[in-house]
Amino acid sequence: GEERGKRLKLRVAAVVAVLALLPFVLETPYWRGILIICAMNVLLAMSLNLVLGYTGQLNLGQSAFFAIGAYVSTVLIKTYGWNFWLAAAAAVAAAGIVGLALAAFAVRLRGHYLAIASLGFAVITYQIIVNWERVTEGVRGIYGIRPPPGFGSSLALFYLVAGIALAVYLILDNLVRSPIGETLRAIREDEVSAASLGINPARWKAFAFGIGAAIAGLAGCFYPGFVGTLVPEAFNIVESFTMLAMVIVGGMGTMIGPVIGAVVLTFLPELLRGIGELRLLVYGVALTLAVLFMPGGIVQAWAVLKRKAS
Repeated sequence: GEERGKRLKLRVAAVVAVLALLPFVLETPYWRGILIICAMNVLLAMSLNLVLGYTGQLNLGQSAFFAIGAYVSTVLIKTYGWNFWLAAAAAVAAAGIVGLALAAFAVRLRGHYLAIASLGFAVITYQIIVNWERVTEGVRGIYGIRPPPGFGSSLALFYLVAGIALAVYLILDNLVRSPIGETLRAIREDEVSAASLGINPARWKAFAFGIGAAIAGLAGCFYPGFVGTLVPEAFNIVESFTMLAMVIVGGMGTMIGPVIGAVVLTFLPELLRGIGELRLLVYGVALTLAVLFMPGGIVQAWAVLKRKAS
């Protein structure tokens, strides 16, 4: 235990050092913007991984919680004059509560039935944002959104979002190593056997959905201040599939996998910009090949290579 604690401290120190240096390596405003998006994507990938990777629930509605976080915080700030941090706390709570509400229906469903139901939920959320113009301004969008107070520069905003992503990673890492993590994995492997051991699958699935939704809502709080505008198009169904790709390509059911997946799938399209319109084709082919030849994601592929090397 003591040895693991030392290793963890060293790793955290190394990650903090890398995060501190990254904005000075990629110092143009464009690349610093990509770094902020990357930190948000890491949060989103981790939020989905808790539900999909650890609890085995195929949730395709994660973009809805991202949207709830963004819209609840922005409307409270712009319309009702709330302080950013108070609005962010309310938005995270709102996303978590909606996640629990979805879980109340979702716990009865499995596999592709759950996937379709959660996708339907994402579509409904998107339509509410588009049509409830009195509150959300619909497709016209909300403009002139300020970053969190004290974090106006892209450098400060990156440090804030990356710091929060690191904190969430450490909390989730402790969670999945605890008896709660064992419980979630038991449900993922075999729900009937888990129930026979006295585990209540419905309660723990709802727990995973609620926490996952709250983390996605947290990522959503920082998005409007970064972009400066808020339009429904940012939260369409494609976002859910992008998050799913990040988790699968990185390696679901591991902690570091979705982080790697988020970093790779945020930077890959940017690095391919040089080839113009072909980039989406190359991106699609790369994704397909990754899923075909690395079903366990980058993490599993790395473990296999290490075994062969030794």
